[in-house]
Amino acid sequence: MGISIVTGGASGIGRAVATALVNRGDTVIVTDVNVTGAGAVADKLNTLGRGKAASAALDVSDADAVLALYRDVRDEHGRLDLVFNNAGISIGGLAEEMTLDHWNRAIDINLKGVVHGVHAAYPIMLEQGSGHIVNTASLAGLVPMPMGIPYTATKHAVVGLSLGLRAEAAERGVKVSVVCPGFVDTPLLTHINPGLPETSMSGDGRSEIKKAQPRLYTPEKLAHDIMRGIEKNQALIVAPASGRAAWRAMRFSPSGALRTAQFAVRRMRSQR
Repeated sequence: MGISIVTGGASGIGRAVATALVNRGDTVIVTDVNVTGAGAVADKLNTLGRGKAASAALDVSDADAVLALYRDVRDEHGRLDLVFNNAGISIGGLAEEMTLDHWNRAIDINLKGVVHGVHAAYPIMLEQGSGHIVNTASLAGLVPMPMGIPYTATKHAVVGLSLGLRAEAAERGVKVSVVCPGFVDTPLLTHINPGLPETSMSGDGRSEIKKAQPRLYTPEKLAHDIMRGIEKNQALIVAPASGRAAWRAMRFSPSGALRTAQFAVRRMRSQR
């Protein structure tokens, strides 16, 4: 089966995707800045009796490290079929609370991390004439999401990057998809602004998010959606159904989507 790389694979969406890949018989390299977590995931996946898994430490903000790892995987296995540029962090807070540290960290990981993955994988896939690049963005990359605009800005950029690259790559045998999930029950919800100056939304935001969306989507369900989207070669993989509804509403009435976002801001400010 396929040879795959998953960044941010120690938890959440990355771990669920890696599991789905191994379950179908792929060989998966689980990467994460948390090398212990990535190793634990790979060890567990190797007990499933289907595909295979290995782990590697990877800081996606380090372009040289990303390039070296992707090339090493290609050299070891002879090809690189699937790349999931998935690693990311959660940034939350009002615009006036944002520091340049918030902006730079979001750009370095959420945007440059994807850029580095594309820069490393795309030439390999062009040379072999096949492959699929899957970038993780967010519903925040399709609709206006306040109270975390560094995050929103980077996710819009990932959507634009992915769709533009898809158009370029189509006639070269390389596929490109972008994943735009709504709220998913992952550690990102409980680690907002990790290692950054605190804002009114720092720390564990899961309980606040659940007030707006009581039933959070699971990483496993999203992984199923992603695998189905890959099989269909979908440009945009938007999930769950509530996320697709929000996306449709944005396209139908941008002004209405903005009013909804403004209401959410007023509600948050009234609770401060």
